Amino acid sequence: MTRALFHTSQDLLFHAQVTHARGDEVALDATALYPEAGGQAADTGSLRWTEASGEARRVSVTHSRRDRATGLIWHSLTGDLPPVGLAVTGEVDAARRWRHSQRHSAEHLLAQAFVRVNPAFTVDAVNMTGPECTLDLRGDPAEVHVRAAEALLRETLGRTDLSLETPVVPDQDLHRYPLRRAAAVSGAVRLVIFRDGRGEPFDVSACGGTHVPHASMAAPVVVLRTERVRGGVTRVTFMAGEEAGAHLGGVYADTRKLAVDLSVPVEQVPGRVQVLADSHAALQAQLDALNAAHARTLRDAAPTETLGAATLRPLTLRPVTLPDPAGLLPALTDLKPGEVVVAVTAAGRVGVASAHPDVNAAEVLRAALTASGGKGGGRPDLAQGSTPDTGAFTRAVRETLLAPA
Repeated sequence: MTRALFHTSQDLLFHAQVTHARGDEVALDATALYPEAGGQAADTGSLRWTEASGEARRVSVTHSRRDRATGLIWHSLTGDLPPVGLAVTGEVDAARRWRHSQRHSAEHLLAQAFVRVNPAFTVDAVNMTGPECTLDLRGDPAEVHVRAAEALLRETLGRTDLSLETPVVPDQDLHRYPLRRAAAVSGAVRLVIFRDGRGEPFDVSACGGTHVPHASMAAPVVVLRTERVRGGVTRVTFMAGEEAGAHLGGVYADTRKLAVDLSVPVEQVPGRVQVLADSHAALQAQLDALNAAHARTLRDAAPTETLGAATLRPLTLRPVTLPDPAGLLPALTDLKPGEVVVAVTAAGRVGVASAHPDVNAAEVLRAALTASGGKGGGRPDLAQGSTPDTGAFTRAVRETLLAPA
């Protein structure tokens, strides 16, 4: 079993002995390099040793993992492995460890903030392997709850000195601690407690990860977005610490540039953007109406063909006029009795509409798509799809209408 030095010390430099070696990995009798677990990414760093010849060697540690069956922590190395039994000096990448500790501490603190907003907001899963971290919460928190949790945590971190404690306690004593969620391990359990100066705990969790010594060092904690990932579970994406600060700085710089372009102060950008969005929506509605009228005009001006008992109007619409699939609809609605319309665009969208009692638009579309290698569907009066060969599609529509019933 490998002694986990990261549980008892903040030291990033350590001394150990190689106990196992295989492939590109070694296991040590002790390590300060955290193995990937609990939603936290693995530490990286280096190992140094001196060969029997006196040559100094150094290799990079690119990953660490724990073998739960043996309790060994294996380290992936670049280059030759130190032999079993050799003494080595390890060093943890300090910047990476600090980012990971900020993220993990922020995850605990934000989860606690959500619980204080509503006890129903319990953690289902977490991930802190990248700058954008996630909390999967049960209870369906809405935007108002997200903002409340953010505000509560911001106020707590700004006004209260929450210090880290990491006691190891027997599982039979866990009932003495206000755990935010039940411990998933038994025996000796390591707790992560952020406690204020009066001794009151803000958050208590069973956790083996690395954390900052003071909660304020994980600030700012910023929620970026939320999304429903499955029934009853909402994913909260957040950033923390220096990564969050850099992100906010970049957002502010972009907003400041936008403010200059819009000729308004930064604080008036949202209002100005809303005015522009409303104007765009109004113009888009006018354009949609014009496009619809234009499509109907093109349809009504298209020459007709008599195919069997049906009158067919074949129509090609330019993409600039109808840039989206819904644009076909104006040309395929409000037909004259007995009329059949086939409309295609250069982008490959196709549609068939029928006002003839003996012509099923969905069946005609299906036959034409089979012939032209496309896909789609619809109703007896209106069907749409797409095909890579609109010419073959239109020819197939004609052949289908001419075929004996």
